[in-house]
Amino acid sequence: MMEKNDIAAVLDEIATLMELTGENPFKIRAYSAGARILENLTEDLGELIDGGKLADIPGLGEALVEKITTLRRDGVLPFHQKLKASIPAGLLEVMQIPGLGPKKVRALWTQLAVEDLAKLKEVCESGAVAELKGFGAKTQDKILEGIKNRVAYGKRHRWYEAAAVAEPILVGLRALPQVALAESAGSLRRSRETVGDLDFLVASSEPKPVMDWFVAYPGVKEVTAHGETKSSVRFENGLQADLRVVPAEQFYFALHHFTGSKEHNVAMRHRALGRGLSMSEWGFKSVDDKVVAPGAKSEEEVFRALGLPWIPPELREGNGEIEAAEAGKLPRLVEFADLRGVFHNHTTESDGDHTLDQMAAAAEAHGWEYLGISDHSKSSFQARGLDEARLAKQREDIAKLNASKKYRVRVLTGSEVDILRDGTLDFTDDVLASLDFVVASVHALFTLDREAQTARIIKAIENEHVDMIGHLTGRLLNKREPYDVDVAKVIDAAAANDTILELNANPWRLDLDWRWWRRAAERGVLCSINPDAHDVDQLAFAAHGVRIARKGWLTPEQVLNTRPLPEVLRWLGR
Repeated sequence: MMEKNDIAAVLDEIATLMELTGENPFKIRAYSAGARILENLTEDLGELIDGGKLADIPGLGEALVEKITTLRRDGVLPFHQKLKASIPAGLLEVMQIPGLGPKKVRALWTQLAVEDLAKLKEVCESGAVAELKGFGAKTQDKILEGIKNRVAYGKRHRWYEAAAVAEPILVGLRALPQVALAESAGSLRRSRETVGDLDFLVASSEPKPVMDWFVAYPGVKEVTAHGETKSSVRFENGLQADLRVVPAEQFYFALHHFTGSKEHNVAMRHRALGRGLSMSEWGFKSVDDKVVAPGAKSEEEVFRALGLPWIPPELREGNGEIEAAEAGKLPRLVEFADLRGVFHNHTTESDGDHTLDQMAAAAEAHGWEYLGISDHSKSSFQARGLDEARLAKQREDIAKLNASKKYRVRVLTGSEVDILRDGTLDFTDDVLASLDFVVASVHALFTLDREAQTARIIKAIENEHVDMIGHLTGRLLNKREPYDVDVAKVIDAAAANDTILELNANPWRLDLDWRWWRRAAERGVLCSINPDAHDVDQLAFAAHGVRIARKGWLTPEQVLNTRPLPEVLRWLGR
């Protein structure tokens, strides 16, 4: 049986292949939209299909439902295979070259017989591409550079890596005398877990000095465009950054547009048409003589013109945020300042870099009321996991530190205990009962099949001493795929057993994924935003977790560690 993300990938590929063959744009859009719907689906796809309820989901027409059902059942779709066979396989690789979308690739294919990267390189080097309408010598040079760098340039970057590049650029732009307003947009502003490229937007009546500053920015490896109102550069790590300069009166329309997502923007433009307006990055235009097109001096005014409250960028994924805004049901999203403490942190007793005392001092500096220490258990020998005797000694050390009143922060005793193959835990119930809290995590046997992996985790959830499940899917962004686990079943088990699911805030993990949190919260599952800190600086990872919690529509009430210490102790002692 094919899973929903794999099905979404097939639908995306169908849309791409259709563009290459010059198919009707409305059909193409339907497949792209279907892929996004599947990606954001939190209900169990198998149950929807078996219950005949897939067709009830808005945006999924009869043809799409039939194809999704076939893919789910058979793992292949004859329509997709036939379409794929009609196009040279190498063209999909050609499309990975920056700047080559389906239309340009179609032109290269039909006019220059380009069917793979080798042929593309050949026609560029011969000068034939420069002669094609819509290309030119500059485009030809960029394609050659793209072929050379396609591996580095094709990858997405973890949010924090992209933010580290973006933040000083934004500070620099705002410091320029010609700049009235400057913001980051795109997937960085929407807090996606990974970022394809950076988008900067500036309001200025003198764009030239701004552009000159941007293309000369330290660390730029390549200037791929240097225009009057748009420039693009690449950095050593392959990250591309685009800068657009617009007049001040267009700024907030452009900010909304370039923040995206595409699905959100399409829905907003559709809403505008219903009010007699066309909407673009340049502003509103009247399409009805009785309607005056309003301007906007803030992003709030852009939304207000369409009868909506401002929607936080994190929610703009075309996932029901507009309907919620219209109904007055947008959540008050959790903020970093709401956190009263954090759980799941390590010391030098296992694989941490700082001592218990140093971690407590750092938590105090954050102004937190409590700090949960949960070093590894004995099965994690590679992380110097604690056995029963060392854990008992650590409990004594924590009790002494708390009794000393050296810090206002209360240190809580815990363990990140390994979930073993059969779902039993690395410590006995008596040992676990002696702790303030228990995080249970999978650290080995990632290749178990879906049923075994799911059953293993659910058995741990059913242990009364387990307070929370750590990094549920085991993913490492851009490095390791999640192991195969039925997240929907795990969420239901957590709800039935009053067990917390962790949002692991390590920027390599951000696990559980934001797409699952609405389902979890609707079932009453609490979240704990845990930094999984292995040194004092990593306590600040909690901010990454807050971003993802916001993206998952979570409110302060749905997060355990927004609660004051007495309430947390009551909850843990239940």
